[in-house]
Amino acid sequence: MNGALLLVGSCVLFYLAYHFYGRIVERVLGVDPARPTPAHTLRDGVDYVPTHPAILFGHHFASIAGAGPIVGPVLAAQFGWVAVALWVVFGCILIGSVHDLAAMFLSIRHQGRSIGTVIESLMGYWGRMLFLFFCWFTLVLVVAEFLRIAAETFVEIPAVGTASMLFIVLAIGFGRMVCRGGMSVLVGSLIFVPLTFACVYFGTLIPIDFVNLLGCDAATARQIWVIVLLAYCFAASVLPVWLLLQPRDYLNSYLLYAMMALGFVGILVARPMMNLDAFTGWHAVNPLSGGTEPLIPLLFVTVACGACSGFHALVASGTTAKQIDSERHLRPVAYGSMLIEGVLAIIALVAVGVMTQGEYAAALKEQGAVKLFAGGVASFTDKLGLPHEAGIVFISLVLAAFLMTTLDTATRLARFTWQELFLPRGQSDENASPAAAAPALPAVQAFFSNRYIATLIAVVAAGWLLLGGGAKSIWPVFASSNQLLAALTLLGCSLWLLRHKRPLALTLLPMLFMMITSGSAVITLFLRNARAWQADGFKAGGVMTLTTGILIVMSIALIVMGTISILQTMKQSERKA
Repeated sequence: MNGALLLVGSCVLFYLAYHFYGRIVERVLGVDPARPTPAHTLRDGVDYVPTHPAILFGHHFASIAGAGPIVGPVLAAQFGWVAVALWVVFGCILIGSVHDLAAMFLSIRHQGRSIGTVIESLMGYWGRMLFLFFCWFTLVLVVAEFLRIAAETFVEIPAVGTASMLFIVLAIGFGRMVCRGGMSVLVGSLIFVPLTFACVYFGTLIPIDFVNLLGCDAATARQIWVIVLLAYCFAASVLPVWLLLQPRDYLNSYLLYAMMALGFVGILVARPMMNLDAFTGWHAVNPLSGGTEPLIPLLFVTVACGACSGFHALVASGTTAKQIDSERHLRPVAYGSMLIEGVLAIIALVAVGVMTQGEYAAALKEQGAVKLFAGGVASFTDKLGLPHEAGIVFISLVLAAFLMTTLDTATRLARFTWQELFLPRGQSDENASPAAAAPALPAVQAFFSNRYIATLIAVVAAGWLLLGGGAKSIWPVFASSNQLLAALTLLGCSLWLLRHKRPLALTLLPMLFMMITSGSAVITLFLRNARAWQADGFKAGGVMTLTTGILIVMSIALIVMGTISILQTMKQSERKA
């Protein structure tokens, strides 16, 4: 099959889904543009800030995209391109986009709280506490792992470090000029977006290479970058969202748009054939480990962010919901962002689909997913007259920049989640007054929920996990826990629809699918690592066995709570009838 046809066909389906199925989702949820959002009713200038939809879209898209929709489809290509394409397209339309829109909607109707706090009104106080801990634990893993990847990337490609630091300075300037200086978004974009691209070029001219500058080895250079990035994460979490996090994500989003545009046009011009096997069977050989992987359920959790991601619910309900100016912006920001992420996933699939199965396996093992993607897209841009090596450098710089967007957003979300752990009971009622959303806390709770202390705890936990080597060994289970988080979020959305007597199929069917596939994947990983632990000792699989075991226990507990809540709601409805 021609890769250009696959890309265009996918885009047509995404376009139709946005205009038709997206409207159905809005009607079922009850989106009301006339209803004031928390960005207005709880405006504080730090977290709750009404934001122009163009800026918010860039911020949200940059936060949820990262490297996930690229790495996932590239790794999942071991199962064949048809299986991956089908899951990306229909997973995005029917599950991922619905999940993101519903999570953001529920958060807006609950004072902009995270989906974890919303759970309290559906499963009770202990359901909320368990879900929030599940979220916080996952977010610390994300921060630690992306911190490791970013530090290693800055050492391997010093130009990326320079560009990333310059991006931070530009973001602060844009935030000051546009959000507080009276400059329009259009004028600010015309000035700062070109400067953002210039930073990529300057990075290649003046690379921050600690190995040469300080005469240290690569390991020491990585530790220095870890300290610098931890300080950045702390600042990005506690500073007003309009000053650093929001403008940085907005400006960086143009880099991703440019990379996607180059890839899209390059594929249309090159019209590459999909030489990768369409289907490799119900079991495929993993090029990285050499072992066999079952297509069901590992296809779904390997693609991960390219089709559905629980992390998106935390972004949608943790930061974006606090900035939505009007509920009419829900569909373009939430549903639309996920569909565009699906386009990026298809581009990633085509980038490796031009190889034969043998070439793909060898290249993935030698280069890794990110470099494989960069080389594939650069081969398409060759047809546009761009130098191959320059294309690889630009794409690598863009991907590295987006590691930072996931890193800083995850840190802020970890702060929000930790703070919400200390909220008293009953703070998630959607009918509560705005004043009730900011209760006076006892001294100890107020101390630990302080935004500086909450951020410090998250940063220290991530740093400890990284320096202890835990993040790298635990990371393989994140893809499964991420999908499991999406399933639990959809469970909460289904409970809300049931209580408001609205059609359930919209979220209930996706929830059941995600629960079965992600739950099966976690159990598969648990059993695999338990056998490794038993055969070769604790270091071989002990950490991941304990981690997956904890996830299984927490998930079962939340499922039981959700089931009880559903039964109670149904009984109450019968009594009223």
